[in-house]
Amino acid sequence: MSFGKKILDYKDDILKDLANIVAIDSVSVEGKKKPQQALEYMLNRADEMGLTTKNVDSIAGHIQYGNGKKLCGVLTHLDVVPAGEGWNVPPFALTRKNGRIYGRGVADDKGAAVAAMYCLKALKDNNITANSKIRLILGTNEETGMTDMEHYFSKEQLPDISFTPDSDYGICQCEKGILQLTLAGKNDSSVICSAKGGSAVNAVPDTALFVLNIGITIPENSQGNFLVNKEGNITVLTSKGTAAHAMEPHKGFNSITHAVKMLYAAVGEEKSGTLVRFINKYIGISTDGSMLGINQSDQQSGNLTLNVGVIDINSNNASVKLDIRYPVSTNCKFIVDSITKLAEKYNLQVTVESHLSPLNVPIDSEIISTLQRAYKEITGEMPDLYSTGGGTYARTLGNRGVAFGPVFKSDCSNMHKPDESLDEDKFFLHAQICLEAIYKMFTE
Repeated sequence: MSFGKKILDYKDDILKDLANIVAIDSVSVEGKKKPQQALEYMLNRADEMGLTTKNVDSIAGHIQYGNGKKLCGVLTHLDVVPAGEGWNVPPFALTRKNGRIYGRGVADDKGAAVAAMYCLKALKDNNITANSKIRLILGTNEETGMTDMEHYFSKEQLPDISFTPDSDYGICQCEKGILQLTLAGKNDSSVICSAKGGSAVNAVPDTALFVLNIGITIPENSQGNFLVNKEGNITVLTSKGTAAHAMEPHKGFNSITHAVKMLYAAVGEEKSGTLVRFINKYIGISTDGSMLGINQSDQQSGNLTLNVGVIDINSNNASVKLDIRYPVSTNCKFIVDSITKLAEKYNLQVTVESHLSPLNVPIDSEIISTLQRAYKEITGEMPDLYSTGGGTYARTLGNRGVAFGPVFKSDCSNMHKPDESLDEDKFFLHAQICLEAIYKMFTE
């Protein structure tokens, strides 16, 4: 029997702890308190298991087993994106239904975090020893820039070999660069009093609300789902879309960009204001950056993607936040310079809010070989190598780690969408693969 199957001895306990951690609404874009609470929960549970723990300034922490020279790492995060609308089950409660487990963070990334904690417990309970130590490293703001790992590794050792179960199976060899920008200027629209749309730049916004000082008629052939409510001299326009992860914006329906396109057609160029004019001309409803002249592609990692994640307009100011995932061979400076040059023509200021460089791990590296063997041990098959537009902690590891699981490509997890969930049997298949990988890293 493979060692990984021993994780099945802990199924009930894993689900119980997962229910408790999902119940903590640790939305990092809303502040530090709840993500810190989630971190404290995990460290306290590990203490109760007899594992060694360390809290690094309530920003990150680790759970450790073993005291050998070689440091092995598993990186997971405890923060989540906002719930959003459209759930059929409570977002911050674990629901088991029709063979699936539901709740915000089940797939991204609390399920994997709890499973990995029990993997360390399995090593301890089975008295596995080696000239190694294994750390489950826990972060609290992966969804809002990954500064948690920057802080953690400024104080703690970088693992010699590691993986992060925060993506899909097989093995994610490449990760696109992630660039998040804000474009800001004055609200010079004569008709848009205010606007709010989106809650996180790394998600396709499912709702946007515009307050206008005139009545409007939706032009024929407008793409979108719009509700117009007139209240005296004020018109409230609600635009409904479909949420998706910013790494795959084409899989969603952007409530902001479709509303902007409709408003531009409805009120005209002059009245719509500078920001709306810029979005309409240089972004539109496209998701590949082609209208900005930044569309790029390479064989290793695929196409550039662009998501308009957040819009914020008040009586004085207007801003929009962009999430751009660019191929591993692309120059980030070219993207920033290109957008800045166009924005300056509209008196819009461009600010780089976050930038994560691409990851490209050699296919003959030790970590890829180890994970291949672990996957085959449990499933009988070799995992594919692939690239992603998603951003994981792997890119903080200096090419010593990759993303690996927990979601199987045959399972629709609804990550960053309503009704986030995993097939329960596949989740525990992941747990077996995770333990087998940890066992191999630790003992070999």
